[in-house]
Amino acid sequence: MNNLPHSNLGKTGLSVSKIGFGAMELRGPYGDWPTKVDDETVSKLLHSVLDLGINLIDTAPDYGLSEDLIGEYLPHRRDEFYLATKCGCSVRESGEPFESNVHTFERSNIRAAVEQSLRRMKTDYIDIIQFHHSPTRDELVEEDSVAELLELREAGMVRFIGMSATLPNCYEHLEMDVFDVIQVPYSLVERDHEDFLTNASSAGIGTIARNGVARGIVSAGKDKVDAMPDGWREQWLTNKDRFEAAELADLLDGASRTEFMIRYLLATPSVDSTILGTGSPKHLADNVSAAAKGPLSSDVFDEARRRIDIAVANSSRTV
Repeated sequence: MNNLPHSNLGKTGLSVSKIGFGAMELRGPYGDWPTKVDDETVSKLLHSVLDLGINLIDTAPDYGLSEDLIGEYLPHRRDEFYLATKCGCSVRESGEPFESNVHTFERSNIRAAVEQSLRRMKTDYIDIIQFHHSPTRDELVEEDSVAELLELREAGMVRFIGMSATLPNCYEHLEMDVFDVIQVPYSLVERDHEDFLTNASSAGIGTIARNGVARGIVSAGKDKVDAMPDGWREQWLTNKDRFEAAELADLLDGASRTEFMIRYLLATPSVDSTILGTGSPKHLADNVSAAAKGPLSSDVFDEARRRIDIAVANSSRTV
């Protein structure tokens, strides 16, 4: 089954599904928001990713068990998907505790992280290796970090070089003219990186959006809200408030909020693919069904943006 729209990922030559799979929900009891994983569900989920037509999987050493599970269940299907992971994260033995927000970008750590990821995922190469946590250009220059990735690319261990970025550093990354792919947070209710995406896309950079459905917060109930990490809760609740203040119900036309946001991303010309994470096979199937319906019409797309803009402006005035 493959009814998903695809796009060219910048100038890489990769034709990627417009939605990718984000594997952070497979982290297990690690990081600041532990998740539950069991073998049967993980096996079904990862095989369903490919069976449903998604061909881009994004992970990171920071995501606990994620890389190990990809290596356990998908090595025999390696030619069916593009694999993106990250570097700069802690290098550790599988199962060891770690601090997910600690990143260093010296060359030795970058090489060790890539070698670790290759072992864990039982693969000879990584399609897209991304610096994690948006290091500044000064950090990268000081450590000569990019040179290490170029050597790894020359050795065939990685194919394309990317950055998992945020404002304001993403503009420095674009100016460096070394990155094939840059991913940033972006959704209908969180459009701070919109101008950057336009600039990056115009420059031929592959663009990936993360947090594209605002981590499901726009339709979350109290249980999910209560379970959020304290450091993330405020922004996510702000996103939910924006969606509700925009009064979009008449535009949804029977679609769920999540479906509407997925189809909004498909209609955003500067986004090549968006990473959607889930630990649920049902949610995965729902996401694919939503994407298979294609982008929002131009009039609905424009009207949704107009209403969100008004909601954001009104919110800013009341702060």
